[in-house]
Amino acid sequence: MLTKNIIASPETLLIAETHPPSGANFSIGKIQPINPLRHPNWDAFVKRLPGFSFFHSAAWAKVLVETYGYAPNYFVTNAPTGFHSLLPLMEVDSWLTGRRGIALPFTDDCEPFCPDRDSFKNLFRNAIEFGKTRGWKYLECRGGRKFFKGVPASLLFYGHCLDLVSGEEQLFRQLESSVRRAIRKAEKDGVTVEISQSLEATEIFYSLQCKTRKKHGLPPQPFSFFRNTHKHVLSQSSGIVAVASWRKTPIAASVYFHLGDRAIYKYGASDEKFQHLRGSNLVMWEAIKWYLQKSAKKLHLGRTSMTNEGLRRFKLAWGASEEVIEYFKYDFRKKNFVTDNDAAFGWHNRIFQSLPGFVSRLTGKMLYRHWA
Repeated sequence: MLTKNIIASPETLLIAETHPPSGANFSIGKIQPINPLRHPNWDAFVKRLPGFSFFHSAAWAKVLVETYGYAPNYFVTNAPTGFHSLLPLMEVDSWLTGRRGIALPFTDDCEPFCPDRDSFKNLFRNAIEFGKTRGWKYLECRGGRKFFKGVPASLLFYGHCLDLVSGEEQLFRQLESSVRRAIRKAEKDGVTVEISQSLEATEIFYSLQCKTRKKHGLPPQPFSFFRNTHKHVLSQSSGIVAVASWRKTPIAASVYFHLGDRAIYKYGASDEKFQHLRGSNLVMWEAIKWYLQKSAKKLHLGRTSMTNEGLRRFKLAWGASEEVIEYFKYDFRKKNFVTDNDAAFGWHNRIFQSLPGFVSRLTGKMLYRHWA
């Protein structure tokens, strides 16, 4: 990504000199970096916080740590009943792209939790001081606009969320007519959907994912990521894989994660040869019905690049509300917040589209841990 410096007035910056956090014991009122994997009741604490999501869970931390070797440093201020404030961070230590703190890698949106802006300032100061001692290039927060008053966003994305409280009939009525027709066509043509948490379904999804990523000119994630997703998320009943098949041939699949009554559509893939059967539409609808049966209240549809109008329209067609997700990036060398250019689309897409599948998979295996 190309980076440029943005000058902000001193009163808008959140950074101030302070002492680095001392100790890592779980004491009341102290700001400190902790590892959520060492706290067995982590998710129970997280679910008490307003605006929590699956990405704040221990399962997601396990996937990132085990797949890519990132180091969790979740900054918290504790209260007697749980967390007072939380800024989840992971250190990415890469010989290729440098050492930095990200909240959190490969995460669409990961809001910090603080009761007020002053609480966040204290948390962020400590994270900055910690980053200085660790030699970070930058610290990136994915979400949290209300805490970054006067600070420019480094990147902007669309976010879409579907309210499931209204029930199946109302949800079907609010779909755009083209989506309703697509669902009915898929059902009429004999497309079936299986909801699974098995490794076999994960492998089927990955095969389709490789085809989809090649179509878009991107290398696929390493399979170890999805194997660990199965191990720590799917097999622990914290996610599902929905697979659409036609005449026993998988044609589309999606991966969903959930925590409490909130779910997120994380990955979708399909075989372009069967696009006319509208398998992706039926997969989404069956997943929505599954979550309705589990009494889920919200289904987040993930982030969407501002330049991907087709994906944006697809998500809006389900009746989802739209928001803007903002990322914030503090550059340690420039001692300031900076902006980036969204590198989702560019010359590199043409290169990856032309690569043989095994080369693209090898590239993804080698590079993903450096991208974060």
